[in-house]
Amino acid sequence: MKPRIYPNDEKLKELILLISEWSQADEKFGAIKLNKLLFHSDFSAFLTFKKPITGQEYFALPQGPAPKRLLPITKKMLAKQELAFQEKPYHGFKQIRPIALRPAKMDLFSAAEVQLVLQTIQKFWRMSAAEISDQSHLFLGWKAAREKETIPYSTALVSLRRPTRREKIKGLRLKELADSHLRVHR
Repeated sequence: MKPRIYPNDEKLKELILLISEWSQADEKFGAIKLNKLLFHSDFSAFLTFKKPITGQEYFALPQGPAPKRLLPITKKMLAKQELAFQEKPYHGFKQIRPIALRPAKMDLFSAAEVQLVLQTIQKFWRMSAAEISDQSHLFLGWKAAREKETIPYSTALVSLRRPTRREKIKGLRLKELADSHLRVHR
């Protein structure tokens, strides 16, 4: 039985602040990039630690995966003056930059989670919102989901890479074992 994943709104709020604070020097950082950094952080954590950082549900939107509770949580943060959005011209477009108005509560995160978030920010630092969105569009969980459908964290385990020779041999052995057990129990 797999462990149940529970969404943690407090952790999402603090992760928004953490990413916003650490990305202020990134001229390409805006609301869309924040959204994608949240997605990549949670799904990378699931792959690495077998559990996401925030546990939030992500759903498929035409622009890519997004946390379902992002809007209500950021609205509360705006009302409490924990977060602000600054409109700024950016290459002929309007960039909406999230601004952390207070530091994130770091004690909510493990050291490994903090390190993973930092690595995620660094990995995508030079990418624009369009480029990081394109990366999220390669994710099979997003491709397989219908619009507004929840993307299961387990889809992070699916890959299109070809199995190695060793993996094929192991798979064929397991198939033989499964077939023999099925014959016995029919």
